[in-house]
Amino acid sequence: MTTKDDRLFLITGATGTTGAETVRLLLERGHRVRALVHREDDRSRMLAAAGAEIVIGDLLDFHDVSAAMRGVGGAYFCYPIAAGLLDATVVFAQAATEAGVTSVVNMSQISARREAASNAARQHWLAERLLDRTPLLTTHLRPTLFAEWISWWWGRQDDEGVLRLPLGAGRHAPVAGVDQAYVIAAVLENPAPHDRQAYPLHGPVEMDHHEIAGAMSRALGIPVTYEPTEVEEFAEGLTSLGKRAHLIQHLSNIAIDYRNGIFQGTNNLIEVIGNRTPLTVEEFVTSRKDAFAQSGSHFVPAKKN
Repeated sequence: MTTKDDRLFLITGATGTTGAETVRLLLERGHRVRALVHREDDRSRMLAAAGAEIVIGDLLDFHDVSAAMRGVGGAYFCYPIAAGLLDATVVFAQAATEAGVTSVVNMSQISARREAASNAARQHWLAERLLDRTPLLTTHLRPTLFAEWISWWWGRQDDEGVLRLPLGAGRHAPVAGVDQAYVIAAVLENPAPHDRQAYPLHGPVEMDHHEIAGAMSRALGIPVTYEPTEVEEFAEGLTSLGKRAHLIQHLSNIAIDYRNGIFQGTNNLIEVIGNRTPLTVEEFVTSRKDAFAQSGSHFVPAKKN
């Protein structure tokens, strides 16, 4: 059901896992949406076709972000795992304040904390503190590992699949981007009750990766196994794939956090805030079988002897 609403929402990271779904939801609900994207491509053209206003810019460019903020009532801030988060947060906060933006939903992560060994995780904690010091109504989202993670990191050969990750026997409840989008949209629509809150977001079932592999196997109809690896081997594999040092440092350290239980837990925040029943792993994989037709973009193959 759509409603008439003159508010304009700015969605950054608008072609990403949570951003694109948030754009879609807000448009379906009758809102005006401005999507900030890094470049024009098929993804941004799809958002434009759905009714979003597309602006091309860089979150590290103050003039780009200031222009994107004009007339905006609420904004979603989502920065990738890349260098520059704190600079981008300063740019975003100043531009939003100058433009009279009322509220922000900030995508953080569950490992964000003062003592984090991951540079990215610690920077997310600092970014939260910075946004808390602005006049914006501010809500931080701290999701556990996305359900999309399994499609990015899995390997497929013929009719078998494998998850090769340095996560030991740790556990988490995978949470899909679409489910997080319902929370993002709900908070943008009614930000006041959520001001200065940090919400950990989880999927419906806590699992280890052997159990996740089993759920994938049932959904895909092929054998899927979990092969635990060591952090050092994983990092070497990422280096061989050409991944950036910032990402490798982050993933190596959150792997240790994961083993230590930082990512575990479940709650009902997606139901309570987003009015949405979150997807199980089997439901997620079943709904996206095409994504599992080949190895994921981040798959690290076994080290050759």
